[in-house]
Amino acid sequence: MDNEYEADLLTLIDDEGKEHEFEIIDELENDDGHYMALVPTQQDADEISSEAETYYIFEVVEEDGEELLQEVDDDTLLDKLSDIFETRFNEAYYEEDEE
Repeated sequence: MDNEYEADLLTLIDDEGKEHEFEIIDELENDDGHYMALVPTQQDADEISSEAETYYIFEVVEEDGEELLQEVDDDTLLDKLSDIFETRFNEAYYEEDEE
């Protein structure tokens, strides 16, 4: 059986023009919109242990026929989305452990 894992990666460019590579760990589409949960692929050794559970949530928006990611500014919506993503992460993680 082939259990090869292939990450879904994307590169984001910040306001200063610096590129950052992220792995898409989950996507969610609901009445509020389309969202992605991302983790950085390159981290310093100090950051890996202190930010092991850190991920970023971005909204996928379409502008001029192109998909762009933008930060979620609404704190209430961000809390709601993080609850949904964390529930999905826990379900996926614990289901894998039980098998």
